[in-house]
Parts: sequence; C-alpha cells; structure tokens
Amino acid sequence: MASAQNLKRRIKSVTNIGTITKAMELVAATKMRRSQELALTSRPYAYTALKILGIFANLKDVALPELLRPREVMRTTFVVVTSDKGLAGSFNSAVIKKFESFMREKAINVSDPQYSFIAIGQKAKSYLERKKANVIASFHHVGDFTTQEETDPIAEFLISGYLRHDFDSAMVFFSTFVTALRQDAVAREFLPVTYDAVKESIEDTIPRAGRYSDYAKSESFFDGKEREYIIEPSPADVLAELAPKLLKTRVYHAILEANASEHSARRMAMKNASENANDLSQRLNLEYNKSRQAAITNQIIEVTSGSAASG
Repeated sequence: MASAQNLKRRIKSVTNIGTITKAMELVAATKMRRSQELALTSRPYAYTALKILGIFANLKDVALPELLRPREVMRTTFVVVTSDKGLAGSFNSAVIKKFESFMREKAINVSDPQYSFIAIGQKAKSYLERKKANVIASFHHVGDFTTQEETDPIAEFLISGYLRHDFDSAMVFFSTFVTALRQDAVAREFLPVTYDAVKESIEDTIPRAGRYSDYAKSESFFDGKEREYIIEPSPADVLAELAPKLLKTRVYHAILEANASEHSARRMAMKNASENANDLSQRLNLEYNKSRQAAITNQIIEVTSGSAASG
C-alpha cells in the first residue's frame, strides 16, 4: 500500500485535474450550444444556396462562368479541416482517417507535384508537414468563427486558385454535426461545381430527423422536371456575380459544421475526463482512509504493547 503522503499528493493532483477538465467542459458546452445553433440555423440558407447552385450547374446552352464550368482535372488541392488544439476526443483523428482512407482508395501519393494541400487548423498543418505534403496555405483560429466574413479568406483563396488554374479540383475533408454524441467525417468536392456534387451536398446537409428535417420533403429541385427561368439582366452577368457568393456560403457552412462537431467532441471528452477524475479521486480517498486507519491501529497496538510490557 502506498504511503499516506504519496496518496495525499496523488489526491491533490487528481482533484486539480478534475477541476480543470470540469472548467473546460463548461466552456466547451457553451461554445457547443452556440456553434450548434449557428450550424442548424444556417442550414435553411445553405440549402437554398445549394439549390441555386444546382440550378445553375444544370443549365444548358448558357455561357457559365469559369467557376461553374467543369474542366479536365490535371491538378487537385485537398483541404483538411481540423482544430488548432487537442483534447477533442476523436474529432481530429476521424477527419485524418477519412483523408487517409481516401488517399489509399484513390492511390494518391501526397508527394506528387500535381497534388497540393490546404490546412485549416494547426493539427492539419502538423499532420501534413509530417507527411511532407505540399501545403500551399494554412488557416488557424477558425474554431470560433461565427460570421461569413471570417471564413471569406478561405473561400477567396480557393476561388482565386481555381481561376488562376493553380488547381482544377478541390476536395474538402471535414466533420459534420449530427448530434451532440455523433459527428461524421465526410469528403466533399467543392470545385469544380457540378450537378452531382451539389445534389450530394444538399442531401448530406439535411438532417434525417429533428429540426429542419422537413426541408427534405417540402420541395425538391432535383426531381428531373424541366423548368424555365428568367434571369435579368443576363444569365452571364448574374452567374458571374452570384457564383462566388454561393461558393463562399458552402465554405462558411462547412466551417460551422466543423466547429459544432469540434466543440461537441471536446465537451464529451472533458465530461468523460471529469467523471474519470472523480472516480479516481474517490478510490484514492478510500485507499488513503484505509492507510490512515491502518497507521492509527498500529499506533494503538504499540501503545498497548508498551503498557503491557511496563506493567
């Protein structure tokens, strides 16, 4: 049995750790509620924006702007969205595993010069640097972004790179918020904007149950029916102005989903850590009391033995 002094030291350390994890749990819970609300309330707007993108991507005999015009893929950039800090459970590892699975499935060599990488979050940057990947940009401190203006630099970098032909395709790996206990890592193609990719994004955006789930059945722009649209002043002018804004909406929504997932995962991780610290503290207190009781019993025996010997 460990000495009482060592047990007291361990109890103090575990108690301090429990206090820290409890405080982190409360902070993460507050951020989680805020990010969840932002992600959920942004879904109707993102859904509408994606439907408009789908309409434009499916138009025929219309001069589409380059941002919406598919082209031969010679170079691809991969965007990996993680957090800046750890202590978030499996949040970061799930995204990285999704990325690695995609790389293996497509037999992609990260050292190949036709592939470039964009890191969002310090964990993604560290991971890609260890892999000696060609990181062309990195963005940090996005975990608390709440407005589209904060995510615009990411979207503008993607747009400008695509228009300059630095890359012909952009795949984004991030985590979507399902519930406070579940977050799914997904891979989505953001560029070029294609009909199938937009349709898949819409279907992934709509929750299967709960709030906003009725958007899946209220109306569909992908039912195969032919529709006519009147666009003023001209389709080319409207599309050229609207396409970048709609793509920025997709990026903004992806960051909100990732943030809601991160804070949810961190809250659960800290909750589990607090409960484990509390259980360990109780066991150590029990062991300490047993050790103290044993020491008192030994002292009583010594006093009794001494009295008997002197008598």
